[in-house]
Amino acid sequence: MNAGILYLIPAPLGLGDIAWAIPPAVRQCVAGLGHFIVEHPKTARQFLKQIGCVLPIQTIKMEVLDEHTRATEYEKLLAPVLTGNDTGLLSEAGCPTIADPGAGLVRLAHQKNIRIRPLVGPSSILLALMASGLNGQRFVFHGYLPVEPDRRAKKLVQLEKDSIARDQTQIFIETPYRNQKLLESILHACRGDTILCVASNLTLAGEYISTRTINDWKQALPDLHNQPAVFLLHG
Repeated sequence: MNAGILYLIPAPLGLGDIAWAIPPAVRQCVAGLGHFIVEHPKTARQFLKQIGCVLPIQTIKMEVLDEHTRATEYEKLLAPVLTGNDTGLLSEAGCPTIADPGAGLVRLAHQKNIRIRPLVGPSSILLALMASGLNGQRFVFHGYLPVEPDRRAKKLVQLEKDSIARDQTQIFIETPYRNQKLLESILHACRGDTILCVASNLTLAGEYISTRTINDWKQALPDLHNQPAVFLLHG
């Protein structure tokens, strides 16, 4: 029996007009799938209803892949694909496997000669980099920085030094309720002439993107509390 296809499905970055985030051809492809691997079934079902799922929602099979999923469980998650069922790996927001669970599962799928099809959709990291005006040839995504203030400050100083030495954009994120504290830490730790881009609520109502020097940021701070954001730094 031939294996099915594992589709990597981006999801909208928040509540909004799905037409802005997911192209029609992608919506049509996803709407016909009957098997999914998801982080949260509830929000996955909401997404499928938005795109006009062909099958009755209650008949769609969903397996959970999140930060608690062990690598030993990947084989079971891929079982429907191996028995010929096209399956979607659906992110909670943005692109699967990028700052998101799933890379290990996709690697195992390659080892089992399963065809992988990444679909087009939003990535907050790339959208922020596109809009920042910072170096898009050399950049590094660091994910989350340390939460503890002293360790975070040291990390920010190191990122700034690396950016200067390598002409490299440093990209990182934080849990939305900590974003204001992170912004304040950046302004305290970094040099006045270092450039910072803040990109918040990308593709959504209230989208905010601004690139300024640290000194300019100190004149007026946006309210980022509980707002999803990407931070980009260049020394």
